[in-house]
Amino acid sequence: MSNKPILQLSIYGAVCLALLLIPAFIDDAFLLNKFARYLIFGMLAVALSLSWGYAGILNLGQATTFGIGSYCMAMALKLKTVPIHTGAEGLPDFMVWNNVTELPWLWWPFQSLPFAVAAGILVPAAFAALLGWFMFGGRVAGVYSAIITLAAMVVVNLIIIDQQSYTGGFNGITDLARFEVLGVSFDAYARSTYLLVAACLTVVLFAALALTRSKTGLILQAIRDQEERVRFFGYDVARYKTFVFAVSAAIAGLAGMLYTIVMEFASPTFLGVPLSLSIVIWVAVGGRQSLLGAMLGALLVTGVQGSLSESEIFLSTWTLVMGGLFVLIVLFIPRGLAGIVSGLRRRDTARKAAAQQSRPVGTAGAPAGRAA
Repeated sequence: MSNKPILQLSIYGAVCLALLLIPAFIDDAFLLNKFARYLIFGMLAVALSLSWGYAGILNLGQATTFGIGSYCMAMALKLKTVPIHTGAEGLPDFMVWNNVTELPWLWWPFQSLPFAVAAGILVPAAFAALLGWFMFGGRVAGVYSAIITLAAMVVVNLIIIDQQSYTGGFNGITDLARFEVLGVSFDAYARSTYLLVAACLTVVLFAALALTRSKTGLILQAIRDQEERVRFFGYDVARYKTFVFAVSAAIAGLAGMLYTIVMEFASPTFLGVPLSLSIVIWVAVGGRQSLLGAMLGALLVTGVQGSLSESEIFLSTWTLVMGGLFVLIVLFIPRGLAGIVSGLRRRDTARKAAAQQSRPVGTAGAPAGRAA
């Protein structure tokens, strides 16, 4: 085994360990809640990096599957509340206000929390698989697939807003119960919730890394670089692209469920264009061909964005500042911040190779003193 995979695993492990140890040094509930949100955004960036950076699929509607996962969790937690305004059948309050007399059949399975957790991952994956089957089976690629994903997100968003009686409409689903597993209650501002998010991010990061280093990951990268050549060798390109598209959606669905636990509500804004475009920016800044770079890009951008938006000096101009930073990075660092690291590593490798070639014949690998 070469040193490169070991070094990569060590770096990934060190970053994840640092994230898991943050609660040991911070005893501020508000900050832990804010950092948990940033980690969820990092998970979203990993999801997009997997499909965009490793398979060449630019998904401008990544927030669609994020929002679906969020609503799956919100529906389950809503049915566990004891609202003030409730019908005879324990209906969610917004259904009572909209004259719904009985629980819709779509809500029945969400009385089970394990079902909701499974649905939050599998429903986004199935949605993406169906969309991918249409797109990639029809050899739709490039900007056209990006537009289709964006259009699909707008459609889902409008359906959720329009079906106010069953989804809460513009207001979303609020007043949720706490997420509880095996007797452990995950309050949005508790240390346990932060650790849950950090642990999920760690698992997702290493699972995605394993996928990219597998044979499937290598074929996906080959599809990204030379799709026609891969098809010529007999591989089913559409199936591979649909697979990674669904895996990316499943990760986004998991992130959406965690976001509902941290934010304590679900909103149609989670399926909005601004969030989807923000994910693209995070990944572009961090480096789309690096899972860790994309995740750190999300943490960096959202962290700077949060600091600027809370500052009195940049209160009205922080979006302009963020836009300017994004333009500068795209212009001068097109491979993102991770590209700087990989560039330095390639330069160091080239320098060592040049030094090796410049040595006199017969002295390669010999100690300096003996060679002299």
